[in-house]
Amino acid sequence: MQIAGYPIRQIAYYTPDIDQAALAHSAAFGSGPFFTLRHIPLTRSVHRGVSHTFDHSSAYGQWGDVMVEFLTQHNGGPSACRDMYPAAGAGGLHHMSVFVEEMDGAIARFEEKGMPLAQRSTTEFGTDFAFLDATDTLGHMVEIYEGGESLRGFYAMVREAAEGWDGSDPIRELG
Repeated sequence: MQIAGYPIRQIAYYTPDIDQAALAHSAAFGSGPFFTLRHIPLTRSVHRGVSHTFDHSSAYGQWGDVMVEFLTQHNGGPSACRDMYPAAGAGGLHHMSVFVEEMDGAIARFEEKGMPLAQRSTTEFGTDFAFLDATDTLGHMVEIYEGGESLRGFYAMVREAAEGWDGSDPIRELG
């Protein structure tokens, strides 16, 4: 499966409780184990052209051939998450992620296809990511990031942890 010619690497759901969602998904579909990052530190976050705080946490696990993420936002400020799920307690499919070769060019190509930039952020770890608003065309956001060595290594670690996983220790803290 692809979006705009890029293979889908991840499916992500917005949820009020990442641990509960990860445990339920694991029990229902055998996904996991899940690696959590809480209050992911960012050096910048710009939503629809305005800088905002984006305090979020995520749980990442393997679901067959694709990574599955559960994310939540802790603060009430504007974000690509609040664009889709403004009500407390709401949740559902939020985005699908793809790796791109170069961020600015990819953002321009997505915008040409009617998917404007909603949010662009950078983690303290140096990962630059962007949410493109594909709600009119796909019903969800598209997340893009450059698939550098560090990010590919993280995806490989999650995938390798799932190989032969016996279901024990389903939630594992990172950071």
